[in-house]
Amino acid sequence: MSIEQSSPNPSAPKPRVAVVFGGRSSEHGVSVVTAGSVLRAIDRDKYDVLPIGITPEGRWALVSDEPARMAISDGRMPDVAGVAESVDGQVALPVSPGNREVVLSAPGSTPKALGDVDVVFPLLHGPWGEDGTLQGLLELSGVPYVGNGVLSSAVGMDKEFTKRILASHGLGVGRYTIVRPREWESEEGRAAVRARAAELGLPLFVKPCRAGSSMGISKVKDLADLDAAIDEARRHDPKLIIEAGVSGREIECGVLEFEDGLRASVPAEVLVGDGFDFYDFEAKYIDSSEVRIPAALTEEETAEIRRQAVAAFEALGCEGLARVDFFLLEDGTWMVNEINTMPGFTPISAYPKMWEATGVPYPELIDRLLQAALRRSTGLR
Repeated sequence: MSIEQSSPNPSAPKPRVAVVFGGRSSEHGVSVVTAGSVLRAIDRDKYDVLPIGITPEGRWALVSDEPARMAISDGRMPDVAGVAESVDGQVALPVSPGNREVVLSAPGSTPKALGDVDVVFPLLHGPWGEDGTLQGLLELSGVPYVGNGVLSSAVGMDKEFTKRILASHGLGVGRYTIVRPREWESEEGRAAVRARAAELGLPLFVKPCRAGSSMGISKVKDLADLDAAIDEARRHDPKLIIEAGVSGREIECGVLEFEDGLRASVPAEVLVGDGFDFYDFEAKYIDSSEVRIPAALTEEETAEIRRQAVAAFEALGCEGLARVDFFLLEDGTWMVNEINTMPGFTPISAYPKMWEATGVPYPELIDRLLQAALRRSTGLR
């Protein structure tokens, strides 16, 4: 049963939604798949839609409204260039407060106005989009947008500062060390990193500090493999985090902002498929490891993870939505692994599935996010 929601005014003009996706990060393909799912779900009787893709080179392009082309095919991720009407022109969002007009310009031609937008749905994953950069542009322009603001997006993207803030609020986080760019560029720094990593014990997880979708992550079972794991992570981010491995169940919980406050979804449990050592990119998107919803938890455990998910959301100053990932340790305590301020909305993504199980179907979830963005002002709040 769907959670009760107010009916729209049929006489009101339809809000225009700019769905922005793709981007310059290594999660470009995941973002395109997410956009395809969202475009399929938006109620066209209620909203006008303008899909805008950002190529890996940073060019903004008008994209055909064909969600079926934005899917994983034969194990390959789609990209913006493959679905764009043209990458020769440049789409520009509003750049001054009060101006919500979108413009398409091309070399040697007169700029073409594409009309005003009422709200932006930013579906970028990773740096240059999910990290507060696009949110900052929209704040400068005074254009409402779905989801988290500049600070919570930036903090949620950086695993170091996420852990610092969560720990300061009394939430459990694992042991870790940070590898900063300059440190790995000298032999003295490398030796210091190896020593700190050894103190954490094995196994270790080496991760880009500001990336998602399990990109660039390695599980290190032998310190002899540490340098190679660091080099792999540095292909995605010059700043790294090395985490001590933990023994526990991987449990996720969604948080969503309703008109009357925050609510947490039923939790999900990640069950990694055979042949995978951890929940890496291939296990997540290609092999489709199982996500069990609801997770097999006691009532007390379910209540506690929901409480902690909302607490993590509020600790980072989140708005709109987030997915909080936990470990349930063998001693029964909870540890926050990370928080995702723009979780995936692909057909296999846990966030929309958790809300479906909680009573909010996918189209209603998208509608609630858009309505929350339209209610919220930009600027200080």
